[in-house]
Formats: sequence, structure tokens, C-alpha cells
Amino acid sequence: MKLFPKLVFAAASFALSLTTIDAKSVSATLVNYDFTVDSPLNTGKGFFSFDDSTFSNDNLSEAIVKSLSFQFDGDSTIYTEQDDLNYPDFPIVFSTAYLTENTSSVGLDYTFDNKANPSSSISYEIVGEDFTAFSRTSPNSELISGKVSYTKVPEPTTLGGIIFACGLGYILKKKDSIDGKS
Repeated sequence: MKLFPKLVFAAASFALSLTTIDAKSVSATLVNYDFTVDSPLNTGKGFFSFDDSTFSNDNLSEAIVKSLSFQFDGDSTIYTEQDDLNYPDFPIVFSTAYLTENTSSVGLDYTFDNKANPSSSISYEIVGEDFTAFSRTSPNSELISGKVSYTKVPEPTTLGGIIFACGLGYILKKKDSIDGKS
């Protein structure tokens, strides 16, 4: 009979933590993604965020990127959303659910010049899972191509709820082992 009140307490605490997480998730519409570029010429890592409540309701859902930061490996130059050649209308994030049948998939549309070497005629383009380096002076000439991968960054409240639930379970387990010894 000693175990029943502890189970009720643990279940109530866990349910309360999930309720708090859901309430915050509904009001927080900013979604964060990490992305990685991998090509024979360049590799790099980046981060972007967007407000998913601003997705358009047409066949190809898209939203303006709120914040973006990208850096090629071994280069100190940081590219931001303001470096997009069509800023402020771009960069955009778009749903790729129509391609993958997965409702949580997104792709980035981001085109930027080489800031590390401004005299260079090289520009870069990320469209979905494709990365391209091309020459602005020779239209239709693709110098190099590569792949882009995306990872959704969990919200801090989700991680907090998981840590809380695991910590509570650990405390109750320790308490049970201490109570069982006496």
C-alpha cells in the first residue's frame, strides 16, 4: 500500500509537466533548425528559425526566415539572413511534405555571395537538400554541388519536461530503495 501514493504522485507530476509543455508549445511558434552543408569543395554548419504560424496555406507552404547564421568550416566569415541576395523577401523556409510524405520536413531557400572573397564571382545557393556553388559571370554554370541535411532543435520546455520527469523518477526510485532497506 505504500507504493500506491507514490505512483499517484509520480503520475500527477508527470502529467502536470506535460500539460505545461503543451501550453508553452502552443504559444511559442518559433521553430529552430540546424543544417549541415556537405560538398566536395565546402562543408559548413548553420542554424535558422522561423515562425511556423506564418506558413502560407497554398500547395507549397513557405515562411520567411526570422534568423539565420551559417559558417563554412575553417572560415571565420558568418553569413546571416541579411546576406541573401533577395533580402528581405528571402531566405524562406518551405515545407517538403509534398516530396517526402512527412509533415515535419522543411527546406531552406537561401542564395548568398562569397563574403570571404568579395572580388570572387562565386555565389552559393541552398534549395531544400541541394547546395550549389555557381559563377555569377557565367550563367547556368554550376561549379560544385552538394547536399544539405536538417535537424529540428527541440524546444527548451520539452527538454525541461523530460529532465524533470526523469529526475522525479530517479528520486522516487532512490527513496524506494532507502525505504526498502529500513
